[in-house]
Amino acid sequence: MENVQNMKDDMKMLRLLGCINIILLLFHIIFVSDASTGSFMDHKVLQYLPSAKEEQVVTEKKKIALTFDDGPHEEYTPMLLDGLKERNVCASFFLLGKNAESYPDIVKRIKEEGHVIGNHSYSHVQLNAMKEVEACQEMTKTNQAIEKITGETPNYVRPPFGAWSHNLDCITNMIVVLWDVDPLDWKCQNADLVVKRVVSKVKEDDIILLHDSYESTVEATFQIIDTLEEEGYEFVTLDEMILE
Repeated sequence: MENVQNMKDDMKMLRLLGCINIILLLFHIIFVSDASTGSFMDHKVLQYLPSAKEEQVVTEKKKIALTFDDGPHEEYTPMLLDGLKERNVCASFFLLGKNAESYPDIVKRIKEEGHVIGNHSYSHVQLNAMKEVEACQEMTKTNQAIEKITGETPNYVRPPFGAWSHNLDCITNMIVVLWDVDPLDWKCQNADLVVKRVVSKVKEDDIILLHDSYESTVEATFQIIDTLEEEGYEFVTLDEMILE
């Protein structure tokens, strides 16, 4: 009888060992892959990693620059600055020296809020129709006015009417900036028309010419920003566009 009991115990042990072996085999099949595919944990992680193709689908925004001439204006430039700040957009302002002297606090604000300041002559004259000494006085006087307010001399100059004289040795270290898109905002003073002219013509790396002396231009500027940002454009300053 004792031998029979021992045999029963041995059978139970064998069945137990068999079950254990089966469990270990199933564990190996489920959780451990062969050497060519890696571990189960590796597969779980890889399911959440982006593929190389997905990582490459990162498109850079198309850069364009907003520039404003003839300011600062006592009423409309602060209105414009409010909207630019709200949209986190920086622009470039070509100031008249006489206006800068009249509204130094606005000039300071333009500088403090990250916009670029350029020279647009002192009194909006056609530089290439003047004697060189007189033209240089226009530019030098404006640089001095801006430097007195901001502590910095402008790096950029935009001649009124785009009429540039290459003989002005007094500003040889400055960069002359013209434009690519001119909606003639000063002439039509119609916000919707200005927006249409800009949006229909602008392309990557363009410089847009506007004037912060009109309420219609301020209204148009905000519409231009909102529309073109949706189309993948990024608004940058001249520093970011020219010097990068």
